[in-house]
Amino acid sequence: MRFDSLQEWLNWQEGLNPKEISLGLERTRLVWSKLPRFQDSTTIITVAGTNGKGSSVAMLDAILQAAGYRTGCYTSPHLVHYNERIRINGQPLSDLQICRAFEHIDQVRGETPLTYFEYGTLAALYAFVDAAVDVAILEVGLGGRLDAVNVVDAHGVLITSIDLDHQQWLGNDRESIGREKAGVIRPGRPVVFSSEDPPCSVIDQAAALEAPLFVLGTDYEISVAGDGTWGWRCPTRTWPELPVPALEGAHQLRNAAGVVMLLHALEDRLLINRQALVQGLRSVQVTGRMQWLSGSVNWLLDVAHNPHAIEVLHHYLRDKRPEGKVRAVFGMLKGKDVAAVASTMDDLIDEWHLVDLSVDPRGLDATGLHQLMVNAQIGTSIEEHDSVRTALEVVMKHSTGDDLVLIFGSFHTVGEALRWREYNGAEFQPNNRRNP
Repeated sequence: MRFDSLQEWLNWQEGLNPKEISLGLERTRLVWSKLPRFQDSTTIITVAGTNGKGSSVAMLDAILQAAGYRTGCYTSPHLVHYNERIRINGQPLSDLQICRAFEHIDQVRGETPLTYFEYGTLAALYAFVDAAVDVAILEVGLGGRLDAVNVVDAHGVLITSIDLDHQQWLGNDRESIGREKAGVIRPGRPVVFSSEDPPCSVIDQAAALEAPLFVLGTDYEISVAGDGTWGWRCPTRTWPELPVPALEGAHQLRNAAGVVMLLHALEDRLLINRQALVQGLRSVQVTGRMQWLSGSVNWLLDVAHNPHAIEVLHHYLRDKRPEGKVRAVFGMLKGKDVAAVASTMDDLIDEWHLVDLSVDPRGLDATGLHQLMVNAQIGTSIEEHDSVRTALEVVMKHSTGDDLVLIFGSFHTVGEALRWREYNGAEFQPNNRRNP
């Protein structure tokens, strides 16, 4: 199969498999066996977890590049352009590069059916092998054990946090979800948990595979200094006076600490000095995660969509709330805990602008979202809109410089807002101030 454009390839892939999500490694493993392999010198890092994966991947990437390594990053989903998913040394692959990868994968797959996500994963692996990257950083899309990235054996694993999300596929409690996340652990290879409370299922899996497990608060620690710096230490290494990551939210220190621990655990393969740590932490950027964009009205964008991530957003915004009104552009996917998410944020929001995401089969329409909020007795000022674009046009018309436009609830909501901004020619102006 051959198409002339990336969009044609993606449209075709979306129609290949009738299942919205089709977990399992058999198809991906079979096709991967026919593709070029990584060199032994390439270090493979897998990042799993419920929240914090994207930020942790970005910090790993920034630090490793600062240390002089050639990196490949695979993340999902994308916000505006598909190319965001596959990056080499921080730069997205071109349409032509991705199309060539898809074409090669299609030639070798034979009769093996692949899903949209499996095509993307294999394209990333193919591109990283072709570019001879020093480090491949792979973000798990869903779960871990049966996720397509798990066809490769990671030299080190970072598990960022585990909370309730995607229960229909991963299980209804942290132990079940942890068991799925722990499926990326490999025998004898280090695994870092960047929170203080790993489920027993993660601990047991690491023990069964004799994989060294490093847990925040037990095997490594954070200390916060009064001068705005922080320190990291484990029994064999200390890094004092590190800069706070250039990402919003106090939780980013836990993510950063996990990243530093993993790099330390892989020091036999990756040499990281203080200069690289400092430069990487200062330069790291992640689109759509507690991201401020300046303009006539400040925007705060966050892809948070589960109760744990929303609690972090609420805690952050509580201290940053502007003098004017907070107008929320809010849309969610089906199966998410709308009541928990909306009720957590309700005391900070003056106006709810609900958006229709039903153009995606997984998206809630605005009326359904509204009804869920009414049932939970959430919100006093609520308006429905047929799209993110329509909501933003209304919100921007009625907002002033003292107001804040909060855009959250899903990757789809944030992505559509960024597309609207790009289409309207608004220049991206990240606001790195702690108090915009």
